[in-house]
Amino acid sequence: MFKTETVKNIFILFKKELWSYFNSPIAYIFIAVFLIAGNWLYFNSFFLAGQASMRNYFSLLPWMFLFFAPALTMRLWAEERKSGTIEFLLTLPIRDREAVLGKFFGALAFLLITLLLSLSLPITISFLGDIDLGPVIGGYLGALFLGGSYLSLGLFISSLTRNQIIAFVLALAACFIAFVVGADFAVSGAPKIIQPIMRFLGLGSHFYNIAKGVIDTRDILYYLSFISLFLWLNVKVIEERK
Repeated sequence: MFKTETVKNIFILFKKELWSYFNSPIAYIFIAVFLIAGNWLYFNSFFLAGQASMRNYFSLLPWMFLFFAPALTMRLWAEERKSGTIEFLLTLPIRDREAVLGKFFGALAFLLITLLLSLSLPITISFLGDIDLGPVIGGYLGALFLGGSYLSLGLFISSLTRNQIIAFVLALAACFIAFVVGADFAVSGAPKIIQPIMRFLGLGSHFYNIAKGVIDTRDILYYLSFISLFLWLNVKVIEERK
């Protein structure tokens, strides 16, 4: 259980990080590009399919998040290290895990706000036909867990460098590998003995399971374990720096 002081410190850092996004026009550009690109790509095939389904949209989300999540996390530690403010942050009466969680939840909240703004899409589709709410709810839930996994991985990588561009490129590559390792095209070329392991380790396979509308606790536990692992590694990197 978190102590009251711990929750207070995390919340203070959470608000700081969340508002830091909106204090810059880049945040609004990210949201606009994400919504416009997602809607445009989806509606390109929507009328051809002739079905009130968001399956194609949720198949696009993981690839959009590959660029979106590293862009959100690349500055969180790298900028602190480059500007020297990390030294001041680490001398404050807060624990390392509180600093890591505050930054993570700030980025996750921004991602959640962006996803909520995209709810206009299923609302619009519901007027065009009968939409199955199960896959829609599962798709958004899976997107939140997948996005959180990308953010935890990107946050960890950002703590390893002071260059934001390097942090972005490395996070992009790492998220891509973590997503496709369990994909059909990757698994099919691997020896049969390790195929189940690859499917289990891949972020994508768990996302598509949830996006079908079937909520399996194994998929949820996998994402929570993945996020916890990289947040823990992030804390260890900060401890080593101190």
